[in-house]
Amino acid sequence: MPVPQEKHFIDMEKDFYFQYAAMEDKHWWFIGRRRILDKVIRQLNLPSNAKILEAGCGTGGNLQMLARHGQVEAMELEETARTFANQRQITTVKAGSLPDKIPFENEKYDLIVAFDVIEHIDDDVAALEALRTHLKPGGWLVLTVPAFQFLWSHHDDINHHRRRYHLKGLQQVVRKADFAVHYSTYFNTFLFPVVAAVRNAQKLLRIDHKSQISSDLTLPSAPVNKFLTFLFATEGHLINKFRLPFGVSALLVGHKI
Repeated sequence: MPVPQEKHFIDMEKDFYFQYAAMEDKHWWFIGRRRILDKVIRQLNLPSNAKILEAGCGTGGNLQMLARHGQVEAMELEETARTFANQRQITTVKAGSLPDKIPFENEKYDLIVAFDVIEHIDDDVAALEALRTHLKPGGWLVLTVPAFQFLWSHHDDINHHRRRYHLKGLQQVVRKADFAVHYSTYFNTFLFPVVAAVRNAQKLLRIDHKSQISSDLTLPSAPVNKFLTFLFATEGHLINKFRLPFGVSALLVGHKI
C-alpha cells in the first residue's frame, strides 16, 4: 500500500533532523563554520558574561561554542530539532519562531545570532526588526545565509528555504530593519568552484533527489573530512582582514543603531 504523500514528507523531515544531529559534531561543514564564527564573535569584544540569543538553533550544534562567549539562550521552531538541542544540556531551548513568537519577551541581549535562519522566513525584514527589539543599545547581530540563487539545489528544498542571498541584497535587508552594517563577506570560498560545478551538473543532468534526504550531509572518509575541515576553517584567518569576493554562504555582522 503506498505511503500517503503527507506522511512520507513528514517521515523524510524527521529523518533529516536525525541525520543533521548525527552529523553536526563531525561533518567538515559544521566544524569549519563553527571555527569561523567563533573567531568572528571573538573580534566583537563582548562584555564579560555577555547575554547571547541564538534564534533558530536547530539541533543545537553551535550552543557549546556560543557558551564560551557568555550566557546563552536559544529558541527553535521544529520540535524534533529542539529535542536534540535540549539533550545537549547547555541551555533550555524554548519553542519560538520569527517574527512574532520570540519566547523571551523582556530580555535584552548583547549579541543575537541567526545562523542560516532568515532564508526560511517569508518576511526577513520583519524577522530582523523583531530581533532588534531584543538587543541592547549597540548590541551585535551576526547572520549567516546561503549565497547565490543559481546554487539552489535539493538541499534548499528539503530545508524549506525561501531564497538564497547576494551580499548586497542581504545588506539591504539588514539596513531596512534599522541595523548598521559593520562587516559583511562571502565565505566557504575555497570550495565554491566545486559546489557550483556539482550543483550545475545535477541541474543539467536533471538528477532527481525528491525521494531522498539531502545528500549534502553525507560524511566523507576521515582523511577527506579532516582536509575539508582544515580548508574551510582556514577562511577564519582571512575574513576579518579581507572581504571574500564569492562563496557558498554569506556572513554579516551588524549592530543596533
